Amino acid sequence: MATSHVDDELRDIRAAAATVARERYAPKAAQWDLERTAFPHDERRFLGELGYLGISLPEEYGGSGAPLSHALAVIEEFAKVCRPAAFQIFESNTGPAQAIARLGTEHQKKTFLPQIVAGEKTMAVAISEPDAGSAATDMTTKAVRTDKGVVVNGMKRWISNGSEADVYLTYCRMGDAPGAKGIGAVLVEADRPGISYGAREKLMGFRGIPSADIFYDDVVVPEENIVAEAGGFRKLFGAFTIERLGNTTMSLAIGQEALDRTVTYVQERHQFGKPLVEFQSVQMTLADMVLQVEAARLLRDRAVANITDGLPDPLEVSLAKCTANEMAKRVTDMAIQLHGGNGYTEEFGIERLHRDSHGWALAGGTPTMQRTRIVSELLGRTFDQRA
Repeated sequence: MATSHVDDELRDIRAAAATVARERYAPKAAQWDLERTAFPHDERRFLGELGYLGISLPEEYGGSGAPLSHALAVIEEFAKVCRPAAFQIFESNTGPAQAIARLGTEHQKKTFLPQIVAGEKTMAVAISEPDAGSAATDMTTKAVRTDKGVVVNGMKRWISNGSEADVYLTYCRMGDAPGAKGIGAVLVEADRPGISYGAREKLMGFRGIPSADIFYDDVVVPEENIVAEAGGFRKLFGAFTIERLGNTTMSLAIGQEALDRTVTYVQERHQFGKPLVEFQSVQMTLADMVLQVEAARLLRDRAVANITDGLPDPLEVSLAKCTANEMAKRVTDMAIQLHGGNGYTEEFGIERLHRDSHGWALAGGTPTMQRTRIVSELLGRTFDQRA
């Protein structure tokens, strides 16, 4: 069957990304995980020089203006072998930078996007709080207009890239309206007086991706840093569906890599005088791994293919994210079982895949919350989880 020019282009992009990821970053990934090293600034600038930090961002601000599918292909290849490196590409192409590109003012776009694309600055999104995780609309962090500017007070928890990012897209209350109606977002630069951080979290996975609490104590930012006014929560989460596709792709990459390594291992490893793959129980497990990875890929690809007006369908994204998140956990666990004792060692890297898989299932809305979203979209109604 003949392939289109688009297919050829995407295949070339994927192959080039795989080469860089495996030659430059795969050898460093285990050490960064072991030492919990934050991603080096010079490496981020190198990714910027390659154009990987602006694949899906507008050309007028330094990006390539390419389809989201191109960015996801690069994220996937990096995420197979080095999640910290993949995270840099994830944040710039599917994370808070997308919110600026889609919802920000011209001033915000010109100020922040070129530096992000170049790898000179990095962003993080600050949504979760100690009492507002899955229940994001219960957040209490406030942004109040004063004569000095917009004053931000509050605390954010579990912030990926917390204490490392240069700019935080901070979701906060900007009015007295309850729930989502009172929520908007402002950009808070890390060097603003009054911003501070808790100790870096010691997580099960994500060890090369810093996570820390953020404290806002009378942090003043100019009004021009407002990205969304009160009532903008729905628009913000519309842009956040793109980040969820990035999350889905990270999980998909983990599952695919676990499968690929296991396929090689069961053909090379011998027990009782024959390769492991000759045992029917191994074949059945391998088949289940393939089924789950391919199901997740098809759901992710459908959500990407059906993007209209720049945004994916929320139902299709929730279906893809929930499936991919849970697939990655199951498939990496099966990979450990088929690798036996070797799968439990750091040397083979399977246990690292398994640890990281759990982090992506928690980030960006858990599978439980995705299931609620799926039913909400299915029935055309909203469920109050506090009832």
